[in-house]
This record gives sequence, structure tokens and C-alpha cells, in this order.
Amino acid sequence: MKKHLAMLLAVCCMLTAFSLPAHALEYTFDAPEDYLFGRPTSDDTIYVTTEQPVNRDRSKNAAYIPPAFGSPTSYTLNSGELLTPNLVQGNSSVSSGTGSVTVMPLSISTSQPSQDTGGWSSYTAVTKDLYYDGGHIGTLRIPAIDLTVKVYQGTDSAALKKGAGHFESTSFFTGNTALAAHNRGVANHFGKIHTLNVGDTVKLTTKLGTRTYEVYSVAKISKDDVSALNDSSENIITLITCVVNQPDYRWCVQARER
Repeated sequence: MKKHLAMLLAVCCMLTAFSLPAHALEYTFDAPEDYLFGRPTSDDTIYVTTEQPVNRDRSKNAAYIPPAFGSPTSYTLNSGELLTPNLVQGNSSVSSGTGSVTVMPLSISTSQPSQDTGGWSSYTAVTKDLYYDGGHIGTLRIPAIDLTVKVYQGTDSAALKKGAGHFESTSFFTGNTALAAHNRGVANHFGKIHTLNVGDTVKLTTKLGTRTYEVYSVAKISKDDVSALNDSSENIITLITCVVNQPDYRWCVQARER
């Protein structure tokens, strides 16, 4: 009897436990920290360095061909070869915040003939009356490479974007007239001058007249060799451009008046 009562009591306790109402567990949800939310986007420029660029050159003239993957400089900022290696960044004058762009070293003399020594043997200065309406000072023609290009005063980037440039340190039309131009890219005017042969014809037309020259020298020279810009007692024309992928050298073509 006692055994049955104990069992009955146990069953009643179990039924009582199961009959109690069930209550949901209580949770507390706290707001997450601000950093867990996504940041809003904007059009504001974010600079990697604290120094913000001013008038930075973002054209192809400042672009680099990246180094090979896995090379020692593959992760170095601004490493690699210039996309347009025929441009040498100058440091004597600043025109766009990054320096002027020329095709020859800035060690070239830009002085005018000395009055103390009587001047050079032959020198023609570029005066305002020698300019055409389009701003150029002449037209260069080389039939052997099918080239016709206008000549502008100076060898900075502005002049070479338009055509060939005249080295201001050299005479114009009389004596040694030295010109420069790009050898690749959109303004690829002197890209084939190294293929000229001795005897090929070069013509320069200016307001002073037209001269016809005959090529007598095609050579690769050091970028530091400026002897090709020396004055001459003969009427010659000197054409200079860079060598593709060889920034330490220049192509130099010289022709003598017929």
C-alpha cells in the first residue's frame, strides 16, 4: 500500500511540473558599436599621404609600365619604366608643378651670342616676324620617311605635342638649326629618323626661305653629348630624338645644305 502511495505521489509531482506555464527566456539586445556599421560612401578624394597633390601630371607622360610580377621592385611605389621614355623630366623650371619636359638634358646652354667675342660665326635669332599665323616658325619635310611636320619654338612639352621643336640655344635657318621631336605616342614625328640613309633629303621651309639638306650622319649619341648643338659655319640641320627603352641615348641625324 505504501508502495502504491509513493508511486502515486511521484506521478502527481510530475504532472504538476508539466502543468506549470512555460516562460520564454529573457534576452537583452544592446546596440552595436558604431564601427560595426558600414561607413557611408562619398565622392571625396582620399589621399594616401598627408600632402595633397597640386596640379599633378596625370597624363601618359607621367605613367609607368609596372615591373614584372615578383621582381624586387614589384611592390615599390612609382617603380617601373616610363610609358613614354622619350620624355626626360627637367628640374630647372616648373610649369605644372612637376617640372618642365624636354627631350634633352638641361645642361644645354641657352645663352645668346656674346657681344664681347663678336658672336657666333653664324646665328639667326627667332623674332616675332618669323612666326606664322598658326604659331609655328617653319615646316620640316623628309620624303624618305613620309614626314611633314610643323616646327615650333622651344622643346618643352607644349611645343612637342604640336610638332617638332627648335632648340632655342641654336641658330635658326642659318648655321646649325637643331630640332627635336617625340619618337613614339600620338606625336610620333621623329620615330623613323634613325632609318634615314646618307644622301636622303631634308627640307626646311620658313619665312626666310626654303633650304634643302642632304643627310651625312645618322648616329646614336649619349644624352649628355650636346656637341651636336654647336654652332656651324655651314648651313646644317640637326634632328634629335630619344631611343626607345634606352633613356641614356639619343638618335642624332645631321644633314648639310646642298
